[in-house]
Amino acid sequence: MTAPKENQTTRRRAPAMSPEQRRAMIIQTAIPLIAEYGAAVTTAKIARAAGIGEGTIFRVFADKDELLQACVAEALSPEHAVRELDAIDVSQPLPDRLAEAAEALQAHLSRMGAILGSLGHRGGKHPGTVRGAGREESTTRIRAALAELLEPDKAALRRPPEQIAALFFGLLFTQPRTEDEPDLTPPELVEVFLHGALSGGAK
Repeated sequence: MTAPKENQTTRRRAPAMSPEQRRAMIIQTAIPLIAEYGAAVTTAKIARAAGIGEGTIFRVFADKDELLQACVAEALSPEHAVRELDAIDVSQPLPDRLAEAAEALQAHLSRMGAILGSLGHRGGKHPGTVRGAGREESTTRIRAALAELLEPDKAALRRPPEQIAALFFGLLFTQPRTEDEPDLTPPELVEVFLHGALSGGAK
């Protein structure tokens, strides 16, 4: 008769998350739901997706608005993108490095757009701070990480790595789209960036 009680005790004694860990877990669970449902997403839906009780959310967030703002801050934060850029192998050829960087940054920009669009932010306005950093500082950190990827080829570049990094990031951010043409793949975008719009046979 004691075995079931012991099992129940074992389940109850599973290692508990710290408030900060639980907060981070809830944010990561909520972001894709916010991208899908916008501000209409309920805390009950987020709690079900996270496998927790709804009351647990309000032990780490004052209210739903605070949770939404935390999700916006996380989506806009450059932390994840910078980590991915720092992890790129700089011994690879420059086109391969930049293609990996383009893929990572396109995912970052896509997530930003999904969250801001779903919550009604328009015109590229940065809604508040991002872990103490505004939009300008966040962009500066990403550009610095891109410049580090360019540094091994500094001697072959027409301009300083920092300026090339700014141009490359700007191209990713403003890549033109047309209704009848698919987006450039990261390797295609890098090819145009490094070698221009003319084909190899053009004179």
